[in-house]
Amino acid sequence: MAYWLMKSEPSEISIDDLASFPDQTVGWFGVRNYQARNFMRDQMQPGDGVLFYHSSCAEPGVAGLAEVVGAPYPDPTQFEKGEKYFDEKATPEVPRWFQVDVRLVKKTRLLALSEIRSNPDLQEMRILAKGNRLSITPVSSFEWRTIQKLINP
Repeated sequence: MAYWLMKSEPSEISIDDLASFPDQTVGWFGVRNYQARNFMRDQMQPGDGVLFYHSSCAEPGVAGLAEVVGAPYPDPTQFEKGEKYFDEKATPEVPRWFQVDVRLVKKTRLLALSEIRSNPDLQEMRILAKGNRLSITPVSSFEWRTIQKLINP
């Protein structure tokens, strides 16, 4: 089992949106960074844990827990001409972008980025690395357990 931090802008999909979806599941669409894509395509497995992270908002942070519930598959938004995530170089025969389905485990209190930054046990998290802009980053089992303790006192 692996663990991941997956960022979503609440204006696109929030933890509350996820809670309202059928089966509380969503395809993690729209990733257009090769390293983040490779994490989904090559490393994520059903059962992997996910820190659902709100980004690009007034108070960024971990808003809930989720899990990967399916194998990676081509992101259909890459084929939708005229849409935000369209990629003219992608074809159904040779897709460039992939996604996984993620299901809500539970909404938690918001573990703010400032709280993550101030915790000495979390200083090595990739989200805190200078210049990190990835929307998906691996989380160590130690970091996962530490965050679990912080959100479930």
